[in-house]
Amino acid sequence: MVQPHDLPLGTADGGGEPYPETLPETHEGSREPHPDLRGAAAGEVLAEYLHRQATDFLRSLRLHEESAGSAESAAVAAEAVRMLRRSARRIGAALRVYRPLTDTARTDQLGAELVWLSGVLGRERAYEARLDRLLGALHRLSSAPAGAGETAGPPAGPPTQRGPSSPGGGLGIGAARAGALLERQLTLARTRAHSAALQALGSARFHAVADAVAVLASEAPLAGEAAARPAVRTLLPLAELAHRRAVEAVEALPLTRARQSYNGEAFAHTLAVDGELDAAWNQVRLLVRLRRYAHEVLRADDPALAAAGRALDRHRDAAEAASAAAAAARTPRIAPATAYALGVLHADQRHEVEAARFSFGRLWHPAVSAHPAAAETAPVASGAERSR
Repeated sequence: MVQPHDLPLGTADGGGEPYPETLPETHEGSREPHPDLRGAAAGEVLAEYLHRQATDFLRSLRLHEESAGSAESAAVAAEAVRMLRRSARRIGAALRVYRPLTDTARTDQLGAELVWLSGVLGRERAYEARLDRLLGALHRLSSAPAGAGETAGPPAGPPTQRGPSSPGGGLGIGAARAGALLERQLTLARTRAHSAALQALGSARFHAVADAVAVLASEAPLAGEAAARPAVRTLLPLAELAHRRAVEAVEALPLTRARQSYNGEAFAHTLAVDGELDAAWNQVRLLVRLRRYAHEVLRADDPALAAAGRALDRHRDAAEAASAAAAAARTPRIAPATAYALGVLHADQRHEVEAARFSFGRLWHPAVSAHPAAAETAPVASGAERSR
């Protein structure tokens, strides 16, 4: 089953409206196009990006085949899988955003298969990272002295409360038992995910994807007259459409509440609703990531956007860790001290969720276009100015 955070945008599962069959309307402007794009055809720019990503995909695949199956090269194999997912996400994003330039009969199917592949390959690492996060938080919380975290400021987690298992202010034996329970549950999930990934990489379905990417490395699936048009008049409107959709999704979030760092009202609310808005925030993460990849095609780098994306990644990680702690607390017949420790751990991770939302609110700058030539093609919607 594909993880929600790996679904493509513009699908029934991923949410949002489909990307257009035709190009958005362009607008005249006075700014000069970016030097890298001046004189280039849209198809040339898109093809160069797809060729590069497809080549990286195949190189990572070769590295994985050479390193898989050996304990000594396990780290190399894991890195190869990470790079496979990296290339798969970027290829899929480029095919989605710049869909009007492509042979959709080929690209739509390939995009869907890349989503499947990225999802199945990413699950093992997700469980591993979740366990590391939770065990690290448990260690921090159980080591905290009495009264730690009760003063104002940016603590690493919520206040550590006294309870039946924490006579000294820590979590005592409850933390050890909670950690053992989480390790059993998440290690089992990780093992199953590892088996699923190995099965996927040996399947006919994966080999069909690899064959399609190999073709992409030398032959971009371009179609229609749009590919021959100037890149600055063809690619930029589509990239700006991705930008506007990210802006609109951010505008729908309650950023005003998240702007007060670690404020009591925000923390109490997020504990009460326990992730009510997580799905909306995750959709923003997908849209911001898609926007960043779309502008990579245009050879535009945006460090601020990358930082905002990392804050959204932390949000997802903390939200999923909180869910794992809550699920563990529902295990039948666990000791009260274990349940208490898991409850404190859940609260800690919900606090981290709020901190990530606050961080994103400070990093997000919607009115700044990611590409110097964007203003001459498709200006950002006026509503973008109102999100700050």
